[in-house]
Amino acid sequence: MRTPILAALLSLVGLPALACETFTIGNLMIEHAWSRATIGAERPGVLYVEITNTGSADDALVGIATPVAGMPMLHETVVTDGVASMPHAMSVPVPAGQTVALAPGGYHGMLMGLTTTLKEGEGFPVTLTFRDAGEVTVPVEVLSMRAEGPDCEHAGQ
Repeated sequence: MRTPILAALLSLVGLPALACETFTIGNLMIEHAWSRATIGAERPGVLYVEITNTGSADDALVGIATPVAGMPMLHETVVTDGVASMPHAMSVPVPAGQTVALAPGGYHGMLMGLTTTLKEGEGFPVTLTFRDAGEVTVPVEVLSMRAEGPDCEHAGQ
């Protein structure tokens, strides 16, 4: 189910470029928001995004929310003695003057309790909550199950 805001957004920006758009809140730039398609709604989905802090003060991503998941959480992939685990992360630091990527193999959003199958070529909104900058809602592009990220160099060509 698409929300009216998402439907309006999709009609304005065109889906193939969603992950290549840049959004700002305070000194933070948010770009490359994407997810992978899922086989069904029974397995969790993922959220990946890049956050650049152009300011002189540190911030932190403290939460995510989306209508496509009943229990979205921040997780971090940790490898100990060759065994990977994905514990819950209370926050993701966004140091001043640096870019932090929620990406495969590191910090990421885990979308548990999906309300719908995430289908390649579709999208959904996610609200990112930052400790200091506040909240911003950005569109997320759903890529193929094997995607490694959006191809923003060729978007719109």
